[in-house]
Amino acid sequence: MADDASSASGDMPPSPLTALPGAIVGATGVASAYGNSLTEQRSLLAGSALVDLSDRGVIEVSGPDRLGWLDSLLSQRLDNLKPGQSAETLLLDPHGHVQHAMRVFEDGQTTWLLVDEGRSAELTKWLLKMRFMKQVEIIDRSAEMLTLGYFGELPDVLVPLILQPADVPVIWHDPWNEVAEGGWQYSAQEHPGTHWNYSEAVVPRSAANELVDLATAGVISFAGTDALEALRIAAWRPRIAAEGDDNALPHEFDWLRTAVHLNKGCYRGQETVAKVHNLGHPPRRLAFLSLDGVDVVLPEAGAAVLDGETEVGHITSAARHFEEGVIALAILKRNANTESELVVDAEGTRIPATQVVIVPPEAGRTANVPRLPRLGAVKREG
Repeated sequence: MADDASSASGDMPPSPLTALPGAIVGATGVASAYGNSLTEQRSLLAGSALVDLSDRGVIEVSGPDRLGWLDSLLSQRLDNLKPGQSAETLLLDPHGHVQHAMRVFEDGQTTWLLVDEGRSAELTKWLLKMRFMKQVEIIDRSAEMLTLGYFGELPDVLVPLILQPADVPVIWHDPWNEVAEGGWQYSAQEHPGTHWNYSEAVVPRSAANELVDLATAGVISFAGTDALEALRIAAWRPRIAAEGDDNALPHEFDWLRTAVHLNKGCYRGQETVAKVHNLGHPPRRLAFLSLDGVDVVLPEAGAAVLDGETEVGHITSAARHFEEGVIALAILKRNANTESELVVDAEGTRIPATQVVIVPPEAGRTANVPRLPRLGAVKREG
């Protein structure tokens, strides 16, 4: 078994896609926009634009024991993944707090872990320590691979560029559009994630200049990360780089929906996951906020959310949406009043905010909740 080490540091190679006309380079080295973010949102939803996510990480896990080994460490069931299947999973600490979130793709020979920016080196180091005698190899490929985000179908011209070492294109399809097997949805209303048809494709960085050439020729087009963030917020889709903190529990973000299997074998943090879900309540809850006015200041992450003069939470993500105006995700105290008209303090400017409940205060304590019969189930007569 090779003693692999991380091949990439926290610093990513600069993205050639930032040289495209109009690119506004964000803090993580990729384009936050190429022009008008509102127009770019429409293009993304129409399937006519891509997002450069080359600041994010790509980890390769290979070896015959990989799926069972990952299954024993992480929150989602992974030991039954088939070639071409996608999943989402979390690495929890012993107290159930979210440390890493992974987008998982299996190609039959390798399990690919896609992670948010600045996280691949730390996660790779931890996984290497946990191999023990298992036949697995872990390599951080972030310096060699980049990720493209898109909605709908991938343009045909890009198919030859996609990484496919086992003749299976490495394309992760986000499972957020439905509750995964073994999962649980706390939101009691129609979920906007139902219409979320988002994917991420892995491309060798050596093909980056070809992407630039295709974009320059008008064959493909790019949108910035700001446009993707606005659509993500509207779909109530959590992202650890934005919503995560040291106290994050998966229940607080309705992450049991796709990233946790409640009936699988043991993994780190499972006891807390089960206790909160069956016996208690998550101490905080994710909420969607619609901010009043089209010209309001866009609040920064961490901006206080107030009920009157009482602080009840903070903003985790905010964006200008092409249809809904200024929107945000916020993490609130569990007992924050669901009927209150909240206020966001954006650097001294107080902005009224209408709250939409994602995770209700009563989330949890499901052990004694009567289960409705499954649709189509046959009732047996005694």
